[in-house]
Amino acid sequence: MNPFQTYDARILEVKELTPREKLFTLRFVDPEINREFTYRPGQFVIVDIRGFGEFPISLCSSPTRTGYFQLCIRRVGRMTKYIHKLKEGDIVGIRGPYGNGFPMEAMEGSNLLLVAGGLGMAPLRSVLWYAIDSGKYEQIYLFYGTKSYEDILFRDEIIHLLKHGEAMNCRVKLAYEVESPSCIYLEKGFAPKVCKGVVTDLFRGEEFDVDNTYALICGPPVMYRFVIRELLDRKLAPGRIYMTLERRMRCGIGKCGHCIVGTSTSIKYICKDGPVFTYWEALSTRGLI
Repeated sequence: MNPFQTYDARILEVKELTPREKLFTLRFVDPEINREFTYRPGQFVIVDIRGFGEFPISLCSSPTRTGYFQLCIRRVGRMTKYIHKLKEGDIVGIRGPYGNGFPMEAMEGSNLLLVAGGLGMAPLRSVLWYAIDSGKYEQIYLFYGTKSYEDILFRDEIIHLLKHGEAMNCRVKLAYEVESPSCIYLEKGFAPKVCKGVVTDLFRGEEFDVDNTYALICGPPVMYRFVIRELLDRKLAPGRIYMTLERRMRCGIGKCGHCIVGTSTSIKYICKDGPVFTYWEALSTRGLI
């Protein structure tokens, strides 16, 4: 099979999440491909804009919800600017899924601590709804750090989980940096689950069984150092800390070489070996984080 073969997918819905991000709901035109398409939380696809170019993007929907898939796309360059102009009914090419994804089966029966910063909420949303839908995990925690109220991705879902998450075995906490009337309103309504600060502030007052907890992290590069330090201070084993390095994905199949990191003793292809890695792997591979 041609590894660069793409398949037509029709845009079913376009929803504006923030001034920079849109949520695209898609379905493959071919019913057989659509029926057989599945993926793991943490995997990604390549979006092909015919005659224009292609780019990698993480799947932000859960494979437990079949018949469609969703992509959260930020407008940052010429291709994402172009796709933001597309509407319901338009066709794009999709190939994938690629990457290893999170080891969801290995983590069954354990606590999941999801730590997201900014756009990192998108790939972790796939994990979040997979864990809630499957009911195979002890307790789910979501710590989400955002700049402002307007930058909260999946705002309706986050507010719903702040209200009703405990009934779904999910505890959500939100940190914001820029004060606004909307954030103050959220903080008053959901204190102490909402606070002004950074994502590591959300760890205050929380206790985890480190022998039965896995941490899954995604966010801007600067966030990893501080979140990992917090987790290590709490004696969480490096092998129980998973990071998705989706920012470094390129062709998806390891041919272009842009995603290579490491040295002669430890080389990783982000697209093929990742994008999900443990902190142990990060320690042994130079440049991974």
